[in-house]
Amino acid sequence: MEPTVCPWCQSEIVWDEEIGPEDTCPHCANELKGYRTLNIALQDEDEDEDEVGEEYEETYEPSDEEARDLQRIWGSDHESLSSLRTVDKYGEDHDLFAFEETVEGILDQQEEVPECLHCREYMLHAGTQRVSGEGFQPVHAPLIQAPILQPPYDLNVYVCPGCFHVQYNLSENDRLRMIKSFIHKKE
Repeated sequence: MEPTVCPWCQSEIVWDEEIGPEDTCPHCANELKGYRTLNIALQDEDEDEDEVGEEYEETYEPSDEEARDLQRIWGSDHESLSSLRTVDKYGEDHDLFAFEETVEGILDQQEEVPECLHCREYMLHAGTQRVSGEGFQPVHAPLIQAPILQPPYDLNVYVCPGCFHVQYNLSENDRLRMIKSFIHKKE
């Protein structure tokens, strides 16, 4: 079967002949058939400004299918993607271009760059948090006859520069410790 290139992430997709092509890209999970382009006709400089203005008076209205897709993804047709970016409301009082430039510089230096589950912006590594035994009740997994995660452990703390949500994941050392503990308990 002939390979396909995803219009969103530019990954080459080779489909299994038995399964055939699917509707979504296995790399970025975007719709392959939902890719839409916008064609803009460029005008000559000497054309009348009134003619140019008349051509661009139309506003974009999503189709019923697009509106349903957005509602299914975000849960409400009143809430748009732009409303998820909390940082935009600070644009009048602060230079958001400088903010975005700084965010890009920080992201370039990070080893791990997770995506925000809420608005899909890349997240900034804000630091680590140590979890001790106090206030944490580990779950004892019968299969490994031990807790899944044994304190103390460290969490990487990430903050989204778009909507300011905070996410956590295990530090590299504690990921390896968890993997090793699962393997040794199984043997």
